[in-house]
Amino acid sequence: MEDALTQNAHYADLSARISGGSKHTKYYFSLGYLDDQGAYICSGFKRYTLRTNITSDLRDWLQVGLNVSGTHSIQNYPKQDDTALGNVVLAARSLPSFYPVYERDPDTGAYVTKDGDRIYDYGKYRKSSYNGYNFAQSMYYDKNEIKRDAASIRGFVQVTPIKGLSYKMSLNIDYNSKFTHDYSNPTYGKEPLVGSVSKRNDRTTGMTFNNVVNWEHTFKKLHAIRLMAGQEYYEYNTSNFVGSRTGVISDGYFEPDAASTLTGFNGGSDQYKLLSYFGSAEYSYDQRYFLSGSVRTDGSSRFHPDNRWGTFWSFGGSWKINQEAFMEEAANSWLSNLSLRASYGAQGNDNVGYYAYQGLYDIGSFLGESSLHAARLATPDLSWETNLNFNVGLDFGFLNNRISGTIEYFTRASKDLLFKLDLVPSTGFSSKDENIGKLKNYGWEFTVNAIPVLTRDWTWRLSVNATTYKNKIVSLPTETMWQGSKKWVEGGSLYDFWLYEWAGVNPETGDAQWAYYDADGTRHVTDNYANLTSDKKVKSGSSLPKLSGGFQSDLTWKDLTLSTLFSYAIGGKIYNNDITMLMRVNGGNGDSMSKELLNRWTPENTDTDVPRLTQDGTSKFTSSSTRWLYDRSFLRLKTVTLNYNLPKNWLNPLTLKDVSVFMQAENLFTISKQQGLDPEQPINGMASFRYPAMKTISFGINVKL
Repeated sequence: MEDALTQNAHYADLSARISGGSKHTKYYFSLGYLDDQGAYICSGFKRYTLRTNITSDLRDWLQVGLNVSGTHSIQNYPKQDDTALGNVVLAARSLPSFYPVYERDPDTGAYVTKDGDRIYDYGKYRKSSYNGYNFAQSMYYDKNEIKRDAASIRGFVQVTPIKGLSYKMSLNIDYNSKFTHDYSNPTYGKEPLVGSVSKRNDRTTGMTFNNVVNWEHTFKKLHAIRLMAGQEYYEYNTSNFVGSRTGVISDGYFEPDAASTLTGFNGGSDQYKLLSYFGSAEYSYDQRYFLSGSVRTDGSSRFHPDNRWGTFWSFGGSWKINQEAFMEEAANSWLSNLSLRASYGAQGNDNVGYYAYQGLYDIGSFLGESSLHAARLATPDLSWETNLNFNVGLDFGFLNNRISGTIEYFTRASKDLLFKLDLVPSTGFSSKDENIGKLKNYGWEFTVNAIPVLTRDWTWRLSVNATTYKNKIVSLPTETMWQGSKKWVEGGSLYDFWLYEWAGVNPETGDAQWAYYDADGTRHVTDNYANLTSDKKVKSGSSLPKLSGGFQSDLTWKDLTLSTLFSYAIGGKIYNNDITMLMRVNGGNGDSMSKELLNRWTPENTDTDVPRLTQDGTSKFTSSSTRWLYDRSFLRLKTVTLNYNLPKNWLNPLTLKDVSVFMQAENLFTISKQQGLDPEQPINGMASFRYPAMKTISFGINVKL
């Protein structure tokens, strides 16, 4: 089935750019076209872009600028529901290979064709759980399309009345429209004899208005000062409506008018406003010592007027050690750069619902009459979340920067976290927004750049980076909070897995087993999953990798460059839902199963970690446990690029400045013990039928006139 649902896709990215100008006016214009055929059939993405900008010095003291851009895109996407019949990634893995995609002659086994094309099999001569439904063919009859239009206008006026003093006013307006059209055919799809069609329109506008004053001056060629003060107003408006119908009269009629029964029609609009005032000051002495500080106050419409405003600040400094007199000898020989820097500051976050502080009502019906019911509790005390960020780093360079890099330590302490707190059902509400708890994130980042080879014809550049990151829960409003497979406790991490411990298979009965521990540490083993309670779960590792990053190599010989980019992760865990689906020993009829089940327990095969097959649902083998945790370590070759710059003497007769041709391959290979589709998963470590990274090979040419 996977072969029938996937395709060898093509990818094209074309662009043209023109830039130029005079002494007082500069312009830029570009056009772009992207055609990315998806990895799955009936999917793809096309985008058309236009951008132009112009800046002009109307007077010595007056500069204006305008930037206009527009984008139109069409996306055809495959089904992505949470069922095997509604999700192409899930279907490719769960629909078994013995259900044929195409009809075969029952006597000869040859494919049945019509006009040279194979005929899709709908189970006409066999009964099955998927009778009358062919996932691959139905995708050609269905329609899942998103059309997007975006436009942006950005303009500014800058006045410089005297040297060092400037005032800049800017206005940015962004418009986005998204139109979604979904259609399931009534004949061959997952909704036989019914079919459905829905349309949704989302429209957003954003406006940002800035006023900024800058002043800078240098005294006695040693003291440099820069002051800035500004104001910003941001407004965001969004609206949407969606309608759906069922009972499509026939294939190929994609509009709602071709369906008989209205199943839904609703819409709404939201607004968000943010007003900010800010300022900063910077001072440097002899380009060796640097100090800076900033403060801003923000007012958000998402909070009650009494708690609307938050004030945030930062300060920092740096020291160029290599410019000190006592480092002169080293600086003149082998030391290119040695700088120490540090910063500390508070940053605000208002990422909650548009009207989070207000109590809201929903409109519904009761006994056939319209009614109102409370949908959300008012939270007038809700306020800004604050993140305190501290960074200290060392930048270095040796041998004329043939070797350079950075070492940085960072912390992020978050307090008054914006979070939905679960409520007991008796309140009539499932949750409410609150400022709760404290978190701390901290870690190290390393970057090393080197040029091992630098000759007339050869250059080899290397770059390596690594990050180690940890998370700690400092305080919570309750002793324990459960978030799926994660248990949040003070001193723990948001990313710690807490699961039932897998204890293998009972060699005598073939039943799955799990372990649990008494308060005194005594270990017990049970084959009854229903008797396990949450207090018997154990800390089972973290989804955070111990180390992650990448490394890049650029090898150049004359006009030919070979570049490679790798990404990696070491340590950490992934909970692999992709595998649990294939290992269901009591799964649905006709589902694909992993070949690991061939090693299931039988009276003749008792030394195995795969339990016996059951149909009564008592095994619970695929229920949540450490059995499905995998090491998320991987090494991936992200890109390989071979680029050739044509010699100048070839281009001179053609009056061309530069021409280069390239070949690029992406995601050529991945080394990983993880058995799912892709080891690069979200930070929470939950793998669940995500699109895998596609292998692509592309060719291109860049021409500069």
